[in-house]
Amino acid sequence: MLSQVYRCGFQPFNQHLLPWVQCTTISRSHCIQPSVIRHVRSWSNIPFITVPLSRTHGKSFAHRGELKHAKRIVVKLGSAVVTRGDECGLALGRLASIVEQVSVLQNQGREMMLVTSGAVAFGKQRLRHEILLSQSVRQALHSGQNQLKEMAIPVLEARACAAAGQSGLMALYEAMFTQYSICAAQILVTNLDFHDEQKRRNLNGTLHELLRMNIVPIVNTNDAVVPPAEPNSDLQGVNVISVKDNDSLAARLAVEMKTDLLIVLSDVEGLFDSPPGSDDAKLIDIFYPGDQQSVTFGTKSRVGMGGMEAKVKAALWALQGGTSVVIANGTHPKVSGHVITDIVEGKKVGTFFSEVKPAGPTVEQQGEMARSGGRMLATLEPEQRAEIIHHLADLLTDQRDEILLANKKDLEEAEGRLAAPLLKRLSLSTSKLNSLAIGLRQIAASSQDSVGRVLRRTRIAKNLELEQVTVPIGVLLVIFESRPDCLPQVAALAIASGNGLLLKGGKEAAHSNRILHLLTQEALSIHGVKEAVQLVNTREEVEDLCRLDKMIDLIIPRGSSQLVRDIQKAAKGIPVMGHSEGICHMYVDSEASVDKVTRLVRDSKCEYPAACNALETLLIHRDLLRTPLFDQIIDMLRVEQVKIHAGPKFASYLTFSPSEVKSLRTEYGDLELCIEVVDNVQDAIDHIHKYGSSHTDVIVTENENTAEFFLQHVDSACVFWNASTRFSDGYRFGLGAEVGISTSRIHARGPVGLEGLLTTKWLLRGKDHVVSDFSEHGSLKYLHENLPVPQRNTN
Repeated sequence: MLSQVYRCGFQPFNQHLLPWVQCTTISRSHCIQPSVIRHVRSWSNIPFITVPLSRTHGKSFAHRGELKHAKRIVVKLGSAVVTRGDECGLALGRLASIVEQVSVLQNQGREMMLVTSGAVAFGKQRLRHEILLSQSVRQALHSGQNQLKEMAIPVLEARACAAAGQSGLMALYEAMFTQYSICAAQILVTNLDFHDEQKRRNLNGTLHELLRMNIVPIVNTNDAVVPPAEPNSDLQGVNVISVKDNDSLAARLAVEMKTDLLIVLSDVEGLFDSPPGSDDAKLIDIFYPGDQQSVTFGTKSRVGMGGMEAKVKAALWALQGGTSVVIANGTHPKVSGHVITDIVEGKKVGTFFSEVKPAGPTVEQQGEMARSGGRMLATLEPEQRAEIIHHLADLLTDQRDEILLANKKDLEEAEGRLAAPLLKRLSLSTSKLNSLAIGLRQIAASSQDSVGRVLRRTRIAKNLELEQVTVPIGVLLVIFESRPDCLPQVAALAIASGNGLLLKGGKEAAHSNRILHLLTQEALSIHGVKEAVQLVNTREEVEDLCRLDKMIDLIIPRGSSQLVRDIQKAAKGIPVMGHSEGICHMYVDSEASVDKVTRLVRDSKCEYPAACNALETLLIHRDLLRTPLFDQIIDMLRVEQVKIHAGPKFASYLTFSPSEVKSLRTEYGDLELCIEVVDNVQDAIDHIHKYGSSHTDVIVTENENTAEFFLQHVDSACVFWNASTRFSDGYRFGLGAEVGISTSRIHARGPVGLEGLLTTKWLLRGKDHVVSDFSEHGSLKYLHENLPVPQRNTN
């Protein structure tokens, strides 16, 4: 075994393990102890947290979410990752990003090791450059490019390239790690170092000593002296593995060092069920031992010795040895800057190798089932879809005791963990279930002609007629927190509109969601479309679900403003329908009725303060200050124990004011309210446009002209006159229920019911019509006549 350690910044240690250690200064005047290095945590722009890392090595991790507990990690960099696309040198930017990520994890207290390719490719470029320079000017002028390449081929032997490139590659790693005050050590190995017992012990001791000293070992096969690989000697059982490439080296090293995680970076996203690039190729999220029979492997990467088949064999060998494995893309410019840290955080990146198969279907399989079930649902007759919803409404009342028992378990488990407003959202009751059943029956009644309704008919030409008809959007992903009553509402709307549905509920409502979903599937079964509505029960993170752009057509978040913002940020290529905040305003005009104001304010703020349509900011006309009406408002809020926050203008009018508001853009979601003073209705409108969230805003006045001015000029999804903000709700609007309230300006706005879950398609019926017949000298002319549309059934 050849072992060399460069520029490590420590005095030589354990001379029996390492031949020599060169101590040099790397931007410091003295040798830094490992404990000092572990606290260098402020230099990177990649966010991270220091986590407690303690794990007994034995079995591999069963789920991605457990990867954050990995203490010892091997990162294998394939040749395609290390070299540039044109193979004319190293990918310096990519390498710098990888080094930064490794440094982040090292400074979290993890033990990082690198297995790197690139020496042959780097040396090849150096030697080719030298050979070309050595040609005489005449030879260069009179020899074609092809002849020069032919002359270079017998010279650029792989071992020579490795010898020429190894030192330069290591020097590059040294320079990069030095920027983060981390020491790196180079170790070159051959197959004999693992199979000779004494050398294997020496290698093991060297690596453990380096890790103990907080040094990152950089390991590579010693390609300058390694013999050619034997064709059939690769991966023969747990105790025998031929180190013929860096894939097998990484697997052997991971098992030898009892590593928790092996990350294999290549130039593909992970493992596909058929060669990447083929029409039907699908990325495999989780790969289990035995699944290789269903995979067709393609050719190896453009550079390097191994292909995907070699990576899979090495990964399965490491998995059998107790090391978790992820194969991912280390070359994609959009993800390479955080691919390693994303994997360790448990995000859905690449292919995760696991020995534990889940009890149910994967979320990808659930997405496919929802797509297929939704298409079947859309082909049912309207009466059949309505029958399903009616049956679900009946089940909610018939199975009331079982539902409330499950909900009781959720409430008991959430006691002490959730705030009072969230507990109220979580709670179900007989009255809530009865209201749900009534709402579902409204949806069933309104769904009779929802799908396939003709919106427009046009005669393009003789015997050529065009129709625009309503169709389902496709597959909806609805993510909701603490609201089990949301599940049957959303399911009924999806059924009525013929959409497939994926539901992701909060774990605090797991028992309630489970029984409500079972009842939903029972109702769907009466017409054989049970799989159209799926409840995601896997350990899938919300961010990972938001990346399933090929399976999901629309994401609808139901929950806190933070949840909505997180989903809007995480969604990649999938539209998100919802509102990030519910900052609802009520403007009390100078001509407001004394009797109406306190009732409206109390209902809007106190009836259900956790709702997104609850009042958050009360705007008072300045003429009402120090009047009996104003005193009545304040007295009522005190009786209801509402904490008041004063806006800047309101505070300026008071000698002893309540606590001044920190921000006028605050959604409290509790018994708290901001009060601010405005000069007139236009001032109120300007305030709403500046600080509101375009959700629901109200004016209280007896002046009809002022009210109409407010209604026409406030640019929000819902604008009311002398009515509580709490009316902003699908059920109260007569929609039966809602999937949410949208503040966007595209597709649907306000409470989104059945209509908001439909889109359109165009149907053209002709008789051998071609466009050329409508040219200047053609035989046909466009008519574009509007035709009557069938009347909608409103019964």
